[in-house]
Amino acid sequence: MYKAPIRSLVTAFVVLSPLVVGHAPSASGAALAPKAAPAVPAAPVDAGQLLTDSDRARGAVGEGISWEIDVQTFDDGTTNQVHYQVKVKGVDALAEALQPARNKGETMLFNDRNLWFFKPGLKKPVAISARQKLMGQAANGDIASTNYNRDYEGKISGEETVNGEACYKLDLKAKAKNVTYDGIRYWITKKDHLGWKAEFLTVSGEMFKSALFKYGNKLRIDGKELPFVSQMDINDALKPGSHTLIQYSQPHAEAHPESLFNINNLVR
Repeated sequence: MYKAPIRSLVTAFVVLSPLVVGHAPSASGAALAPKAAPAVPAAPVDAGQLLTDSDRARGAVGEGISWEIDVQTFDDGTTNQVHYQVKVKGVDALAEALQPARNKGETMLFNDRNLWFFKPGLKKPVAISARQKLMGQAANGDIASTNYNRDYEGKISGEETVNGEACYKLDLKAKAKNVTYDGIRYWITKKDHLGWKAEFLTVSGEMFKSALFKYGNKLRIDGKELPFVSQMDINDALKPGSHTLIQYSQPHAEAHPESLFNINNLVR
């Protein structure tokens, strides 16, 4: 009788046996495919964290920082421009007009949500509202640091692409009456969590102006370089062509004494 070589029998066993390649046979004798690892669900996106991240790129960093802005209005063929220096520490801010000469020395002091105005010739600071018009479409509250996470209740209402950027769309509702706007529709980029577009709303929910943002600046804080707003273009929803351009420059960390934000020190 012919006997197959032992080596040939071993080779056949290795090739044919499902146990060698790690597949247990099914009840019918067929090999079972390995089970795929369960998918890990994506972490839910938090509206509050999105606002905190986007606020940082618009001045809400906690530490002392400074920057300069040019506020330029375009309306009915006329333009006007004022240059400000802005100093911020936490929830306090001081904005002082440096140019032109007719505006030089005009100062706004933000103590949390309270706002004061002073200029040479006044005997004492005057309480004003963050909602009052500063110039053109810019409100007083637009030139200080943004703290939307503190001032608004945020809710993610969808996802949209704005000017080529994938964004989360948020609906913001004011927590208090002394904030700059009653409501805001706000688009924050998915990639970097930057405020990309805003629509500012009346109490009834009607849009009366909108804004687009750019982030060409960098701010170095604690050794880290962060994106920082370079432009805010505010457009009148009811008057096409009427808009106000806020351009930001020279953002940098700077230690500010508490006395800088004391209302009693505005008169000097």
